Amino acid sequence: MESVSKQLEMIQTGTEEVLPRADLKSKLEKAARDNKPLNVKFGVDPTAPDLHLGHAVPLNKLRHFQDLGHNVTLIIGDFTALVGDPSGRKTTRPQLSPKEIKENAKTYTDQAFKILSKQSTKVVFNSDWLKKKNFADILELVGNFTIARILERDDFSKRYKEGLPIG
Repeated sequence: MESVSKQLEMIQTGTEEVLPRADLKSKLEKAARDNKPLNVKFGVDPTAPDLHLGHAVPLNKLRHFQDLGHNVTLIIGDFTALVGDPSGRKTTRPQLSPKEIKENAKTYTDQAFKILSKQSTKVVFNSDWLKKKNFADILELVGNFTIARILERDDFSKRYKEGLPIG
């Protein structure tokens, strides 16, 4: 495994800023000390047939982590795509059928593997844990969030100010 300074240099290549840099450095130092790679994850919701250019930036960064010997997990948000999760959007995403989601997920992984090493990437689906949740689990989960905290997010704040629905 490369030195921590070499890893930081590679990870920071092509980035404007790494936040918080001190935390990343600390985690890399611990990984080197323990001789245990980091686990780096990235999630995408298969809401369209293809990944877009904006996905290439984090996928390239994941590839840097792979090249440095760290573990990479690609999380396919099949469950959140099913419910029309509005994250990062001005409007709620349309709900897709399970068939559409499965087809999109296949093209997403095929396209992601043009950047990521297929052999070194773990692919998981968020439905594996989210579909097991019952209503009591959901109530417990949402009890950890306040409307004020949700409205701190730029996408929800803008929708609220514009009188657009938030679901």
